[in-house]
Amino acid sequence: MAAAPQSVALGRPRLHLRSTTSTNDRARGLAIAGAPHGTLVTAAEQTAGRGRQGRSWAAPAGSSLLMSLVLRDAPSPLPLLAAVAVCDVAGPQARVKWPNDIVIEARGAMGIARSTLRKLAGILVEGRPQEGWAVLGIGLNVALRLEDLPPDLQETAATLGLSPEMIEPTLTSLLAALERRLATPAGTTLDAWRELDALRGREVHWAERNRQEQGRAEGIDGTGRLIVVGVSGEQTVLEAGEVHLSSGGGTTLQRR
Repeated sequence: MAAAPQSVALGRPRLHLRSTTSTNDRARGLAIAGAPHGTLVTAAEQTAGRGRQGRSWAAPAGSSLLMSLVLRDAPSPLPLLAAVAVCDVAGPQARVKWPNDIVIEARGAMGIARSTLRKLAGILVEGRPQEGWAVLGIGLNVALRLEDLPPDLQETAATLGLSPEMIEPTLTSLLAALERRLATPAGTTLDAWRELDALRGREVHWAERNRQEQGRAEGIDGTGRLIVVGVSGEQTVLEAGEVHLSSGGGTTLQRR
């Protein structure tokens, strides 16, 4: 497994935009044109931010860290690595909801009501492995005010609750965390991810071949695939797709 070059710090060169359709789109264009490892695209606002499976990413202008990195010869568990790095920065309350969401658990009154997972950040990795590059997109709600979101989204979002002035320092911290995690052996990253797993031991459901399946999440295997034990005890390994808590704790807000 090739390691990302460490001679060039992440974040240089950098393109910052007041507004763009998608930082991933801009970064992809730069990657195709030959931009070096570590090239960073950031924006104060995205007008067509997107996530996995074509979903949109909603973030009021100036409320979130919106970034995309060009990475050359990045390690294969890149989404898992990035998720751990985001949690490094977001703090001990942050957890990972497979495959690409960073969440905070919110409990009901007195902690008795069933909990929900509120989305704090999303990750989207795109690229051309055959050409040796990937674009890592991250959206993190640094200064988002929940009341600025549409009412139907306010119950499923989370925020660090910082001031807009903290977006740039958060970016600096995240780039440093990504540098550290890129230099970490894959096995160590997988172990760290497992410690942050928000789904392990929970009942989940997912769609497969136009059917709804249900089971209990049991962590990830050595390649980052989700292990699920079905109602009859059979084991299923999910390579991709969306998984939701059967208790209703899944979220589709701002999905990257």
